[in-house]
Amino acid sequence: MNVIQTAENGVVNRETVFHFTQEDDIVQANYAGGKIAKGFLVGKLMGNILNFSYCQLQIDGRLDNGSSKGKLSVTNEGKIRLIENFEWQSRSEDSKGMNVFEEI
Repeated sequence: MNVIQTAENGVVNRETVFHFTQEDDIVQANYAGGKIAKGFLVGKLMGNILNFSYCQLQIDGRLDNGSSKGKLSVTNEGKIRLIENFEWQSRSEDSKGMNVFEEI
């Protein structure tokens, strides 16, 4: 997946590629690209809602973390879409936002 719509305070973008795996209701992903050198997320899927925590290292050396709640759906083209509402725990300014992920 990648992000097709990014919040102003978000740092992931179309160049950031997420590789998701799922075992039962546990979901995890590794991601990198764009402004992200390396990132990880882990969470729990409850129906079509994914609650997760993330940590990431940006290419400029900044280390960030936060939590998100996202809703999964399927587009008309059959691609998985995740609308994510995130909150930075590592930032005090402008700490909330929304991103839209879509299956590549």
